[in-house]
Amino acid sequence: MYLYLNGDIVHLSEAAISPFDHGYLYGMGVFETFRTYEGHPFLLKDHLKRLSRGLKELNIAADLNEEKIKQIITELLKKNGLKDAYCRFNVSGGTEEIGLKTTPYEDATVILFQKELPLSTPLKEKEGVFLKLRRNTPETGERLKSHHYLNNMAAKREIGSSLDQEGIFLTKQGHLCEGITSNLFWVEGGELFTPSVETGLLNGITRQFILALADRLNIPVQVGVFEKEEILEADEVFFTNSVQEIIPVNKIDSMLLPGHNGKYVGVLHKQYTKYKRYLNSIEELRQGV
Repeated sequence: MYLYLNGDIVHLSEAAISPFDHGYLYGMGVFETFRTYEGHPFLLKDHLKRLSRGLKELNIAADLNEEKIKQIITELLKKNGLKDAYCRFNVSGGTEEIGLKTTPYEDATVILFQKELPLSTPLKEKEGVFLKLRRNTPETGERLKSHHYLNNMAAKREIGSSLDQEGIFLTKQGHLCEGITSNLFWVEGGELFTPSVETGLLNGITRQFILALADRLNIPVQVGVFEKEEILEADEVFFTNSVQEIIPVNKIDSMLLPGHNGKYVGVLHKQYTKYKRYLNSIEELRQGV
């Protein structure tokens, strides 16, 4: 497999970064994960916007020209012999002296990884498991998709390696927050519910896309701060992320749920499938492109 590293496409066996990279030493880095469908990087513009905001927060300068990055994605897909791929675009502070840096990072380390994924992701069901570990608070005002991933790693260790479960984080106050690597939604009485960014969740691109889809489909939405007990009254529950798309939940505690047979899961998945091969941004959906 090949990857892009600081201007070059290299084989993974030849890729290397400095031990003095501040992404390694201090976690000074952010990343985005997204998918390509038949070569198209779905919602790339939104992923780059979020990446740019994270880089600004970390004081890291990097070239995020959309057309240039599309070209890199295309070239790397060709080199890897892929059309449908998992992509991780990673930017860290780059090589610096040891010590906490207060001035801007001007020489970032930029990496694009890819791996093969199937064209269509079936609606694979998972069980939702309430975590004992609570969601930590963001390092800054809003949670970044950063290298600071211990809270997520510890949560995954708590539930184990099963691919059929996803942990559900509660906040320190006991409010519903998000999954370990996903955002959380549920439906009750024809309304769609999801926790607010005020809970400290990562504002996922797929989360934002689902909210825009709901608006387009005239599905009522409530975004707010919710108690654990509220989701246990749901008609449907699902998780979202940019790689697994929509993940239906078939069970939480002793409560059985319709999983992939859920009405709203089916409607939203159909719409997701409709747009994923050509949309560049959520704004295009709002404009009816």
